[in-house]
Amino acid sequence: MKKTVLLLVLIVVLPGALLWAQQPAAPQGDFVPLSEIPQTEQLPAAPMVIGAYAFVWVALLGYVWSLWRRMTKLERELADLQRRVPKH
Repeated sequence: MKKTVLLLVLIVVLPGALLWAQQPAAPQGDFVPLSEIPQTEQLPAAPMVIGAYAFVWVALLGYVWSLWRRMTKLERELADLQRRVPKH
């Protein structure tokens, strides 16, 4: 009975507490065209996209290289095991 009451209190109180704890979002100002934004506040997208693609390719190649190394090691161990085990 105590667990049910505790669970009910948590279900009712916890969402209210979480909503109360959230601060309202700051209001966004008026629309400012891109041409009016100072150059220091503009971020060029091309270098970031190229960097992201480069990171993904390097990570993918690293993963494939890692798999290749592990497969080579596994093949060596399997060949060694086949030499050790006598054939029937």
